[in-house]
Amino acid sequence: MGNKEILKRLYKEYTKKYLKKIIISGILAILLAGSTSSVAYLLDPAIKELFINKSETLIFIIPSLIIIAFCIKGISLYSAKFIMIGVAEDIKRDLQNDMFASLIKADTQKFDEMHSGKIIGNLLNDVNMIVNLISTALLNLFKDSLTLIGLLSVMFYQNWKLSIIAIIMIPFASIVARMLGKRIGKVATQQMQRHGTLSSYLIEIFKNHKIIKIFQKEEFEKERSRKFIETLKEANRKIGIIFVRASPIMESLTGVMIAIIIFVSAKLIIQNELEVSNFFSFLAAMMLAYQPVRALATLNITVQQGLAGARNVLPIIDEIPNVKDESNAIDLNIVDGTIKFENVDFNYKKNGQQILNKMNLNLPGKKMTALVGQSGAGKSTILNLIPRFYNINEGNIKIDNQSIYKTTLYSLRNNISLVSQETTLFDDTIRNNIAYANLDASENEIKEAAKFSFAEEFIDKLPMKYDTLIGENGIRLSGGEKQRLSIARAILKKSPIILLDEATSSLDAETESKIQKAITYLTKGRTTIVIAHRLSTILNSDKIYVIDKGKVIGEGNHKELLETSEEYKNFYDKQIRKT
Repeated sequence: MGNKEILKRLYKEYTKKYLKKIIISGILAILLAGSTSSVAYLLDPAIKELFINKSETLIFIIPSLIIIAFCIKGISLYSAKFIMIGVAEDIKRDLQNDMFASLIKADTQKFDEMHSGKIIGNLLNDVNMIVNLISTALLNLFKDSLTLIGLLSVMFYQNWKLSIIAIIMIPFASIVARMLGKRIGKVATQQMQRHGTLSSYLIEIFKNHKIIKIFQKEEFEKERSRKFIETLKEANRKIGIIFVRASPIMESLTGVMIAIIIFVSAKLIIQNELEVSNFFSFLAAMMLAYQPVRALATLNITVQQGLAGARNVLPIIDEIPNVKDESNAIDLNIVDGTIKFENVDFNYKKNGQQILNKMNLNLPGKKMTALVGQSGAGKSTILNLIPRFYNINEGNIKIDNQSIYKTTLYSLRNNISLVSQETTLFDDTIRNNIAYANLDASENEIKEAAKFSFAEEFIDKLPMKYDTLIGENGIRLSGGEKQRLSIARAILKKSPIILLDEATSSLDAETESKIQKAITYLTKGRTTIVIAHRLSTILNSDKIYVIDKGKVIGEGNHKELLETSEEYKNFYDKQIRKT
């Protein structure tokens, strides 16, 4: 997307709605420009009437007018910035809302491929760059352009010859701005990338701090962090250097212009073509014009930074998920909850390794089906395909003879609960974590879910009970306690289909026993698909599929598989008979 297209889109989607406020800010910028110019203009009568003619009549009037001009300037500048700060925050909110809305709808595969730290950098830093482009740069363009025009008017009014000499500086300033602007665009992109890399690294450090300590890698990580911080520092330093490069050039240009102006003015005064009062008024206008000229010269840098940020953010907002409703999708109607896989092919990436190959499954409704196999056989993939976290490549998946690809995602996922090995909880209260399944649930329903998941046992021992904050991903709870909350959440949802992925792994015998009882309550009369490395937890399943390399190599109940499946018999011998 080119620069013009980006700017047009930012105006149409994010700036246009605030046009009235921006226009008001523009009107205030006119007052600001007028008051600034009037200060320079008033120096002419001040010198002529007060210092040369010694007029007592104007001794109070001219100073009073200068005070009024400065007051108008201050109030106008404050009001314009006040309005544009509000506009900037509104635009930032709109951009972040749009970006978050796109991210929350993004495909699961998208989350698999991107790092959270970089996305956080996009959401915070890149959006700020765009806001600076839209609001700060826009206000400065109004303010400084109008102020410059006003001051140039005063300068031409006082002496057109001197004015022509003075405005020679403006083309030089614009050349400097273009040169610096081209450079800043590349460096700003590098800075954003390195900021995202550092954010990603910090998130990994926070999550893996125990691993760092147990393997005594503090010094190693310190050194790694220094490298990340150093690369970011270098990018920031380059941007800072580019910004300050304008200063010596602009200062030198200003010095040359002032020297030339003084030289020419002296000649004109000697030749009686210019009065001293006109000269000081002109000089004041030119000196005041230095700030807007310098600001406009560096404006292109802000623009380039904003464009670089937009190139990172807009593609995220534009991301169209592959997993979405078809135009004629209907609501899923669950009667029995029978799930069928019909010749399903699947791989996570195009031209990647085939995970499922012509997979055919018949998962009976209101009964428990177990999936058994080595790690990497495709068991978790089967579970992920049922709620359409991913789309299959070929074949079909049906629930009660309804293709899940012709039903709405909302109705599909509304009928499914997931309890996973990797329990996901929020940094919130126990109550809110359970109620996440149903935000309208009553207190009694929440407590009932906690009771039947055996979570009530540990909740009642906590000082704050259901109002206890559990920390990031339940860090203040044990693995078993977290798993029981996860089951309570699933119980509260009351969905007809339950997916259990290693729900009792890595638990002690007593905790596993309680969780098995909770799972029995959760799955009663519901279609349940369960993955378990421990065969002891699924021996009573109504049906068991043995999966290997994306294919079904055995099916039946426990007794049948002991007789018909050598693979299953090996699992059983290693885990059950051995003990």
